[in-house]
Amino acid sequence: MRPHCCTDAGHLHLRASPTMIPFTMAQTHPHPRPLRILHLEDSALDHELVKRALLKSHQPCELERVETLNEFGRRVKEFEFDVILADYRLPGFTALDAWHILQQQTRQPPFVLLSGAIGEPAAVAAIKTGISDYLAKDDLGRLAQVIRRALEVHDIRRAKEMADSELARSEKRLADFAEHLQMTIEQERAAIAREIHDDIGGALAAVRFDLSWIGRHTADPVTQQHITAATEMLQQAIGASQRIMMNLRPAILDQGLVAAVQWLAGGFAKRTGIKTTVHAAPEAGTLSKAVQLVAYRTAQEALTNIAKHADCSQVTIDLSDAENVLTLEIKDNGKGISPIELSKPQAFGVRGLHERAKTVGGWLDVSTHLGSGTSIILSVPLA
Repeated sequence: MRPHCCTDAGHLHLRASPTMIPFTMAQTHPHPRPLRILHLEDSALDHELVKRALLKSHQPCELERVETLNEFGRRVKEFEFDVILADYRLPGFTALDAWHILQQQTRQPPFVLLSGAIGEPAAVAAIKTGISDYLAKDDLGRLAQVIRRALEVHDIRRAKEMADSELARSEKRLADFAEHLQMTIEQERAAIAREIHDDIGGALAAVRFDLSWIGRHTADPVTQQHITAATEMLQQAIGASQRIMMNLRPAILDQGLVAAVQWLAGGFAKRTGIKTTVHAAPEAGTLSKAVQLVAYRTAQEALTNIAKHADCSQVTIDLSDAENVLTLEIKDNGKGISPIELSKPQAFGVRGLHERAKTVGGWLDVSTHLGSGTSIILSVPLA
């Protein structure tokens, strides 16, 4: 039965079921929705005092009283209340027992303790569990204020939870997109590498054979000189195409991650003149292609960043799979990265490395200090 009220000649008349005590107070705006309040209280007198305190607050309300834990549990399942008021000590249980029942519900309205015997330490301990607020029964004049504050805090908390949930969903979508993007990039790289090998590589090889044939069939010194120069340039082009193919599709990974990292380090040292040392334990088990590729691309991107920005004289690469966790650390003794530079969205490709690590269940740690170099550590659980 829906509780309601009416007024006659200035007097308030209430009609409701025995457990429902509805009331309507002077309205501050047209037709507001009554505030639905559940009152857990075994004392009819204390319940009456709460009702009178709320009547003075000039806000439409519906107040329902329950006395037992079973009644409380049933009502919070059946009905959505805006606020719960609860005495602390009741026959056979406390308000904390009711609070634990409420935590099992999908919707959890503000929960305010009303008690005259709880004591401040117990009230503080209760609030630390998540209960909204505490009000002594001899201070019911502040009840409306406490309810308003609890509702405001509750709304803010719900808004934050919704924002956090949306942020988590957005980050999940971003991670899924990043994984798809990385996969697409690798597929495109492999396709380009095949085209370079099949088309450009084949054409360059044919030109080399033709130049060799011409060199064997002419004795003209000038022609021989041009053939030699052309052959040298052709060899450089072949080397460049092989290097591009290796960067696009690292076939060296077929020999294992250790060999691939050593090859990367060797090429880096040769190109830059920076002393590069690799410490790598023998691979104890077989790494998946996805993990190998993530580790390889991380090392590749880190070395590229070092060559462009670090201004260093030494690079150390440590690779291990101890304790069933693949760990790859690339460390330099350069100038480091300032916090401002590191916080930029596209700073040194770090964001991309973070997202790439997540695709195989790993994570990336970046440690840097101005003047003391930078360390990038990739960790991937192998279990």
